[in-house]
Amino acid sequence: MIDEKFLANFKESVIQSCVIDNDLYETYDVKRGLRNNDRTGVLVGLTNIGDVVGYEKVDGKVVAVPGRLFYRGIDLEEIVHGFQKENRHGFDETVFLLLSGRLPNEGELKDFSENLASLRELPDDFTKDMILSQKGRDVLNMLARSVLGLYTLDEKADDISLDNMVKQSLSLIAKFPSIIAYSYQALRHLYYRKTLSIRHPQRDLSTAENFLYLIKGGDSYSKLAADLVDLALVIHAEHGGGNNSTFTMRVTSSTETDIYSATTSAIGSLKGPLHGGANYKVLSMMEDIKKNVNDWQSEKEVGEYLMKILRKEAYDRTGKIYGVGHAIYTISDPRAVLLKEKAREFAAEVGRSEEFELYAMIERLAPDVFNKFKGDKNGKVICVNVDFYSGFVYSCIGIPKELFTPLFAMARISGWCAHRIEELTYAGKRIIRPAFKNVYGRRDYVPLEQR
Repeated sequence: MIDEKFLANFKESVIQSCVIDNDLYETYDVKRGLRNNDRTGVLVGLTNIGDVVGYEKVDGKVVAVPGRLFYRGIDLEEIVHGFQKENRHGFDETVFLLLSGRLPNEGELKDFSENLASLRELPDDFTKDMILSQKGRDVLNMLARSVLGLYTLDEKADDISLDNMVKQSLSLIAKFPSIIAYSYQALRHLYYRKTLSIRHPQRDLSTAENFLYLIKGGDSYSKLAADLVDLALVIHAEHGGGNNSTFTMRVTSSTETDIYSATTSAIGSLKGPLHGGANYKVLSMMEDIKKNVNDWQSEKEVGEYLMKILRKEAYDRTGKIYGVGHAIYTISDPRAVLLKEKAREFAAEVGRSEEFELYAMIERLAPDVFNKFKGDKNGKVICVNVDFYSGFVYSCIGIPKELFTPLFAMARISGWCAHRIEELTYAGKRIIRPAFKNVYGRRDYVPLEQR
């Protein structure tokens, strides 16, 4: 047990050692957060996989444009509307596209889905030894632990040949839903004293249907609920090489470490509330708004409460309206647009249309309230991001909050794997190592008896 007095004193030294004069960042032109002064990202690599578009540069100035997201050059909106028109799920097709760079034909897609489904089962005794026998209060941490556990069972764990990386990628993509579902069931049983329900993966179900079956059972979800989970998986599958978790995957993979270590590092990045955990914060904020706003249809009352949030007078006193704003998207987030389309329909199915309309109103009001708060006469262009509606959708489906960010990981593992393969196979590969300028100054070593 660490001594609290010692810790308090030592902590002060640690704090002092971290102080850096803010002006030095401008002196040395430091790209904090790997962002340029105009808020655009610092170009650190090239990719063939995803492309995130939220602005254009015209005469050296950043100009906001409606957001678009491309997977291997194909507009995400076209992909989603394509498989939705054919009344089928699109995640497996999306995985095939991200990994191979092209869309499968009907026979290839059937073969791919069957092979992916055959990999869903976890190794013998793995569930009992790695998941059920080990305590865990956070599903993402349990997922990370389990991924590292898979390393010990892989005879070619450190083999980074293309053939082996593809095999490992497909295995992880297929097993993530099972690991996540079992981890949640273990947490639910141990900490919430609920019945432990471990169901075997079903090969004849889509990825979305199989996941809902694993966490809820076969008769506990509607077709529209499964369609929404599939949509969530597709729109979260990839978001360019610059998002924090994918960049983490590429940084770690650039050392030529194994896929299990690299994936675990990406999971750790995604777990952060500034990255993957924002949708739960939106849901929590909305619960607070619903309790404190009497008339959900009053733009005046809702707008005033949003202003209170910005002034740090309401909700968690951070001054943040969660789910509003994005590093790249300005006018619109295409993922939020696609999710909203289905969310309205599903809200009507489950009797939560009034709540959905409150979300839609906040989406309309938030940019103006934000600019009024900032006193910005020109009006900074901001929009809601995908997290704004995803938590609401998950809650309507009955997916527990403990699975919100793990569901993100279940989708993004496909993009992570595609970027890992790209990072380790392109001709000019080198370890990713940016520079940091040391500004601590020089000092002499002082012998212990003289300190």
